[in-house]
Amino acid sequence: MKKFIAVALLTAGMGTVSQAHAHRAWILPSATVLAGDTAWVTMDGAISNSLFYFEHHPLNLDQLEIVDPDGEPVEAQNKASGKYRSVFDTELKKDGTYTFEIRYSGLVGMYKLNDKPVRWRGRADEVKDIPEDAKGLRLFEVDNLMQVFVTKGAPTYETFGTQGVGLEMVPVTHPNDLFAGEVSEFRFLVDGEPAEDLNVVLIRDGIRYRDQVDEIQLKTDAGGGISVEWETPGMYWLEAELEQPGTRSDTAKRRMSYSATVEVLPL
Repeated sequence: MKKFIAVALLTAGMGTVSQAHAHRAWILPSATVLAGDTAWVTMDGAISNSLFYFEHHPLNLDQLEIVDPDGEPVEAQNKASGKYRSVFDTELKKDGTYTFEIRYSGLVGMYKLNDKPVRWRGRADEVKDIPEDAKGLRLFEVDNLMQVFVTKGAPTYETFGTQGVGLEMVPVTHPNDLFAGEVSEFRFLVDGEPAEDLNVVLIRDGIRYRDQVDEIQLKTDAGGGISVEWETPGMYWLEAELEQPGTRSDTAKRRMSYSATVEVLPL
């Protein structure tokens, strides 16, 4: 079943990451901090076993949204998908922090019909259309959010608003102001409320070239916060998952995830 959910989310442009060997969905920016009158950032997106290494599937960019420092939408340029990765460019015309995100919310399921497995995606009001003779029906509500933050000039906080749905991260320390040897703070919400006792994992780039994943495992406090002491600079992939009873279907479980790519710079 976990394999099926991973495939369903992959189709939507996201991925599950419950185990160290599972497929991970990610966006990798060419830079997170830029300056100058003309500034461009290129993003790679993929789903892979090794973080930031292209070897499995390109990321679906259909749900990509980009917001500039004033909260205005920005259009991605030169979007393309190959065998293993997707790419796009963005011109940063304004000073401040840009938010890049892919949000997916939907209902996925699996059942057998005439002894053959069937994968299903749809809305809660379409569950009634599943054949009555379907066997072993299992449904999952999926709420996933993936983000990357890029700043031109001085960092700004105005676009860090939340929607109050699913798992979301509220930066306390600006995500483009992270340095090795310092401590950063982040706060997590679930449906707008503090996500207490949430497991958060951080993995530094380069796991393909080391014997151990060396993941950092943290748990949120009563206010949904974590503190991270960065020992080594590099690109980091941050991820949290949560499972709850379903809200859109009485027979479904709800699986939520949040992920982000952040860069830790040397002092």
